Amino acid sequence: MAEFNPDNIGIANGNFFGFPCREQDADTVVVQVPWDATVSYGKGTAGGPEAMLEASLQVDLFDERIPGAAGMKVWTMPQDEDIAALNVQAREVAENVISALERGEDQESLSGLCAIVNSCSERLNAYVEETAERYLSQGKAVALVGGEHSVPLGLIKALSRRYPGMGVLHVDAHSDTREAYEGFRYSHASIMFNAMREADGLGHIAQVGIRDFCSAEYALVTSSEMFSPFTDLDIKEKLFRGASWDSVCEEIISTLPDDVYVSFDIDGLSPEYCPGTGTPVPGGLTFSQADWLLRKLASSGRRIVGFDLCEVAPSADSEWDANTGARMLFKLLLYSMYSRKKK
Repeated sequence: MAEFNPDNIGIANGNFFGFPCREQDADTVVVQVPWDATVSYGKGTAGGPEAMLEASLQVDLFDERIPGAAGMKVWTMPQDEDIAALNVQAREVAENVISALERGEDQESLSGLCAIVNSCSERLNAYVEETAERYLSQGKAVALVGGEHSVPLGLIKALSRRYPGMGVLHVDAHSDTREAYEGFRYSHASIMFNAMREADGLGHIAQVGIRDFCSAEYALVTSSEMFSPFTDLDIKEKLFRGASWDSVCEEIISTLPDDVYVSFDIDGLSPEYCPGTGTPVPGGLTFSQADWLLRKLASSGRRIVGFDLCEVAPSADSEWDANTGARMLFKLLLYSMYSRKKK
């Protein structure tokens, strides 16, 4: 650290933001998961971690309100090439399933192909959970960068065992509460349903910014005590009628317990920040609104015990998606650190 000058150019040392941190010295480990096997519209999120890693070197390591940003001890785990290869295998099969469904073929006739994808996803989930357990047992915080939004299930399960009653702040354009989608049990459209089903210690899920969901999902999140939905329509109605964003954030945070996991799908933001994401939807939060919500969460006395950032898809024409993703990752790391210190 003595030779590290955060005001100079970022050093491409394999760590996000060029942090000069070794694995054994890290307070936080960032796990990269290059996975987009079940995406149902635009693909490419498997390249998100690598693109954000490159873009992160352009981010200044300073915050106006929270000191010590440049001193965060964050180590980035290299991508697992076996997982990357497994993703390619699963994606090829999944594309055949999706094409067949779009031609009107019966779901039942595709069960064998779906089973292959589901098996690959199970292996991915086991990898994430085992990796999380390894670092959590060392007293380190774990963050995950995807990839599609199916990937954090193993991390959520591992953390919910350590923090019984843990809440989830879920920022997303989609509810992600489908009981499987297109025959894929571990679909990107099912992460919160699977968390509810498989993370035994999970206490509550506050969903923020959702604006594209089916009737079954709406019925679930508005009837189950597990969920507090703050749809985009609900939020905008409050703002259009004169409520402040600060008061809306307080309402959201009030539904969450002391220990909170943040699951951040980049498409929770308005699409001008993330045009390349797999399923962009008009509406959503501004970057500043998301930043304010996370800042208030970290300042509320609650502890951010882990997080994921998913669905960033790089573009050949623009660095904007990776730029936005890297800057949101910096905010998540900073507020996680700050909340744990306050606690």
